[in-house]
Parts: sequence; structure tokens; C-alpha cells
Amino acid sequence: MDTETNHIAHFPQGVTERPGENAIFIVYTLKDLPGTADAVKDVCANFSALIRSMTNRYPQEQFSAVMGFGAQAWGRLFPGRPKPAELEPFEEIRGPKHTAVSTPGDLFFHIRARRMALCFEFASILDRKLDGTVEPEDETHGFRFHDGRAIIGFVDGTENPAVDENPRSFALIGDEDPSFAGGSYVFVQKYIHDMKAWNALPVEEQEKVIGRRKFDDVELSDEEKPADAHNAVTNIGDELKIVRANMPFANTSKGEYGTYFIGYAGTFSTTRTMLERMFVGEPEGNTDRLLDFSTAVTGTLFFAPSFDLLGELGE
Repeated sequence: MDTETNHIAHFPQGVTERPGENAIFIVYTLKDLPGTADAVKDVCANFSALIRSMTNRYPQEQFSAVMGFGAQAWGRLFPGRPKPAELEPFEEIRGPKHTAVSTPGDLFFHIRARRMALCFEFASILDRKLDGTVEPEDETHGFRFHDGRAIIGFVDGTENPAVDENPRSFALIGDEDPSFAGGSYVFVQKYIHDMKAWNALPVEEQEKVIGRRKFDDVELSDEEKPADAHNAVTNIGDELKIVRANMPFANTSKGEYGTYFIGYAGTFSTTRTMLERMFVGEPEGNTDRLLDFSTAVTGTLFFAPSFDLLGELGE
């Protein structure tokens, strides 16, 4: 690598960048072929340079990209290397009414920019580099909806750490796993919303489901907020937060409307605790009311290394 690449590589990947105006989320599984590992390692070695090329060409477009690995792919691609402490295949969470499903995934890419054209170009480059060595598991194109709202009409990401809380301290692995410091656990879920049922609810009832006002995003008071409100269930304390970069997506002709949930965290156990509270309940049975209108159709855990580790993996 050249000097400039080495300099870039000492920084974590862009896990705490803003969600962006547009995003592409891609999950691949690896083919069992002789050239698969070499193709993936080539992407690892050149990932920071590919990002630098995009940001140099389009400095105002807020371009960023993140690359992650599933647990099984890590062992297969990098045999003999230690594994991040909490990187395991995601085990489904089956609650009394709803299930957080577990779905396959070896490689994950999160691409975001102000214009979809940049996301498309970068995704096309990755596809050419990995051609013949991967199978597409899922590709979802997200977009910013109005003033950062989800398809269901409420502002998304309000519970993210504030700037003065240093979001990186929640999103990145620290000294507790020093070999992987600067990396991040990435959990993704694709939710499909029942918009007919949701829109049939009066706004006041929708607000009780979410725990916030729909128009101005003000949190309901403790007296107004039900125990099963979405933000009540997912709030597990100021010291246990994750960084979300959720995006709406839709296929209107098929009546498909959804939210692509993506959470970056320094420990996956934090994210899993949130999921258990949503799907099982704390106490058990107090499940997230939003799940009555939203179905998780995917669920996969990845690890996004820091740029220096990504470069080492490429060697």
C-alpha cells in the first residue's frame, strides 16, 4: 500500500457516518471455489483505496462504505486467525408471538451517499471484483424519506447516541478485545410493514406504539407511554446504546414497504439484549407492540474490521 492508504487505514471504517440520502445494503454468501478467498482478499486490500477514489472524485456527496464478515466466512477465509470475541452465527430469537429469524450471510456491504448513482457505481465495482465467487443473498436499496422518517411516518434514529456522547464509544470495539479494537459488530434485519393495518390505527394509537409524537418527534411522558411502546422496550440504559443507520425501502407495485434495520455496536450482546426485549419481553410477554405491524424477514450478524485490520486480511 502507498503512504496515503496506510494513513487512511489507521481509522475505523465509517460506521458512525450519517445514514445518508441513499444506501445500498448487500449480503453475499461465498461459493466453495478455489478462487473465492483470493477474490475476497483482493477487495479487502483495495477497499480503502476504492473509497478514497470515490470521495476524491465526489467530495460533496458524503460517500462512505463498510465491509463486514459473517462468522462462518471469517473462519473459512482467515483460517488460523483468532475471531472477534462475540462473532458467532446469529441464533434466532423466538418469542411468544414473533420471531427474530436467522438468515445466511458471509459478506456484507453498506454503501451510502447523497446520490444513488455513487452507491450503484461502487456496488458494481464490488460485483465485478467478486464475480463468480459469491451468491447474492439480499440487496436492498434504501432512501431518505422526508425529514429522516421511517415508512411508518415516525422519525427514525432518535435514540442514537448524541454527538456529545461520542457515538464511536458505543459503535466500536475497545480495549476489551484489543486485537479487534476499532472494529464493529454489525447486525442487520429487514422488516416488512403491514401498512394497511398500520394506517388503520388513529395517530394517537400509533404514537403509543412508538412512544413518541408523530409530528414533532417529542417523547411521550411516562404516564402516557405504554410499557410495550417501541422506545420503552428498546431502551436498556444510557450506558448500553448502539448506532443505527436504518433506511426505508419500498417496492410499491408489490405493496412492499419496509425498514432496513442496521445496528453498529462495540458488543453484540448489547444489540441482542434489545432484540430479546423486543421479541421475548422484559418481563416475558411484554413484547414490542411495533412487531404487530412489522415482520423481520432477515437477521444476520457481521464484523466490520478497522481499516488497518482489513488491509492485513487482504495480505
